[in-house]
Amino acid sequence: MFLNNLNKFFLFITILGTILFIYLLIDNYKFNNSKLNDEILHKIKQKQFYLENLTYKKFGISKKFPIIISDKLPSRLFGAAVFTNDQKIIIYLNKKRFKESVEYMIEDVLPHEYAHALMFYTNNFTEENAGHSKKWQKICKALDGLRCDRFVNHNDVIIGKTNFFD
Repeated sequence: MFLNNLNKFFLFITILGTILFIYLLIDNYKFNNSKLNDEILHKIKQKQFYLENLTYKKFGISKKFPIIISDKLPSRLFGAAVFTNDQKIIIYLNKKRFKESVEYMIEDVLPHEYAHALMFYTNNFTEENAGHSKKWQKICKALDGLRCDRFVNHNDVIIGKTNFFD
């Protein structure tokens, strides 16, 4: 009797696990093969507009940097500001990282990369601390960057995904 119940329990767990696994595969496939939803794109545009206004207000610079959502960035990168050979400045955000935490990408990564873009725009190409100099940090904080550290703290991403403190 006990072994029969134990077999049913393990069969139930196996079926439940298989269903969950298939659901996650489908969800991941949908995310990877579609653009970000309109709500997230709207939040990015709002933040971009806010950063443009702050840039003008605090630095007197009226410049729009294109923001490209890409799934081609390596997984270890959350974003990148790029100064191209033809003197264009582009901000890339890693689409894959939006699945982990939309708020972190918008409130932390975007100001971080925008600060790099401003450094490029002002011809400040420093190698100090891998581009994260004191001047960069000051610009990042002026743009209301919540965490203007050299690199991402993965604990911030995990905390940003939880609602323990809401």
